[in-house]
Amino acid sequence: MNGQPPNEERRWLKRFGRREGTADIQLLCFHHAGGNAAMYRQWPRLLPSSIEPVAIQLPGRTDRFREPAYDRIEPLLDDLIEVVKPLLERPFACYGISMGARVAWALAHTLRERAMPQPRQLFLAANAAPGTDNGTFEWEGREDGLEGYLRAMGGTPEEILAEPDLLSALLPTLRADLTVLSSHAPRHEVPLDMPIHAFAGTEDFSATPQRMAGWRTETTAAFGLDLVPGGHFFAGPAEHQVIAAITRAIG
Repeated sequence: MNGQPPNEERRWLKRFGRREGTADIQLLCFHHAGGNAAMYRQWPRLLPSSIEPVAIQLPGRTDRFREPAYDRIEPLLDDLIEVVKPLLERPFACYGISMGARVAWALAHTLRERAMPQPRQLFLAANAAPGTDNGTFEWEGREDGLEGYLRAMGGTPEEILAEPDLLSALLPTLRADLTVLSSHAPRHEVPLDMPIHAFAGTEDFSATPQRMAGWRTETTAAFGLDLVPGGHFFAGPAEHQVIAAITRAIG
């Protein structure tokens, strides 16, 4: 894309200072449920110049707070593809964590179904493989509700958990994001044919290493699984380990 990107692209695509079109390959990065693209703010500095991270910002959060969040994956994918279509003219890969992993995987399938360019590789973190879905979800039926689930998963700043107004502002978007996951019933009989590299937190009680290993059946190409320290949300050494693995794979 030449010149100043239109408003639609600026809302969806966050580059955090990295110049567009200067790298060999783009890395589309998808945030977790209730999260936002700012989790990738440091990635342009941490990745080599050959990899251009482009963080996807879904509506319903930060600068898109007034836009309704998606609660179904089909319209999400339809709109996302329209925005990223110009990017598909150059090589790209995808990384997603938690909800973002399932969105990246669904995007790859949809691009294949529409005969559009597909990612060179998928990097999927902290989201159990589709084959392990059994119709039940950790956030449903809890006595302590969605707030209890949020606290149990960790990763939410304490200042948000301690402030009722901030917490109440976050929960509707989180609920919509989780509905995207619980209402998505994937039925892809043909696996993808691109490499999948998965990452599992050693202390993640949701996307355990065993459940992450199930991604092996979702591709006919190479598969790898790395264990990283910590729980569901990667930070510090875990995040650096993921970035190092991505760099080795595509850098």
